Amino acid sequence: MNAEITPREYEEFKTFLQDACGILLGDNKQYLVKSRLRRILEDNGLSSLGELLERLRRSGRMGLREIVIDAMTTNETLWFRDNHPFRILQDKLLPEFAERQSLQPLRIWSAACSTGQEPYSVSMVLDEFRQARPGKLRDVRIMATDISKSVLEVARKGEYEMIAIGRGLSPERQKRYFRPSANGGWQINDQIKRMVEFKELNLLERYMFGKFDIILCRNVLIYFSAESKKDILTRLHGALNPGGYLILGASESLNGMPELYEMVQCQPGIVYRKK
Repeated sequence: MNAEITPREYEEFKTFLQDACGILLGDNKQYLVKSRLRRILEDNGLSSLGELLERLRRSGRMGLREIVIDAMTTNETLWFRDNHPFRILQDKLLPEFAERQSLQPLRIWSAACSTGQEPYSVSMVLDEFRQARPGKLRDVRIMATDISKSVLEVARKGEYEMIAIGRGLSPERQKRYFRPSANGGWQINDQIKRMVEFKELNLLERYMFGKFDIILCRNVLIYFSAESKKDILTRLHGALNPGGYLILGASESLNGMPELYEMVQCQPGIVYRKK
């Protein structure tokens, strides 16, 4: 993309992206749009954002639309990002559910899971909890969703380059849960991989996955408008079992929804319990 993005093109693209997946681009993010869409324009013989928008309007190609959404919603992620949620999971939530002695499986949902680091980190925490407390939480099911097909393909494969492995993963966990792959990467172990089921989902859509005990929806709500954020949080509340927990990102919080969630201080960290 050689041409500069005009104010009109930028506003039209912001509208397209919000209508397509709910994400609200802030002001002065033209550099982000240019960097993420440059390859798409080159591959399609287009020279400007305006030409891309016209192609999307004229052709209605679902494939191109999905590619654009994919490029704008794919973000880097880390293993055990922010640490506190995983300590809360290991020290508070898993022990609590282990003592409930429910006959139903414990169900955990990682929403906006990107390339899989978050749900696989949860899977590792669960494995360590089971090793420390044999016989506890034998039946746990982890579901992970994302809007992007490409990141889900990476997540399902469970193979990562060394640079990705080094982002938040301790040498001890790397040795315990990964093995070298034939092409120089690192493959996650089967017992961790098979705990997680990956599915494609737009968070603005209706959820048809049943009820969950713990939902992690971290570092994604910041990209939505206030109205869409409220809608998503209401849907997540409906997807939680009574007494279930919602875990948000470190820079995210619930405002104006006291009728749905109760804040639980974990020192350090905060989770929200369904009322």
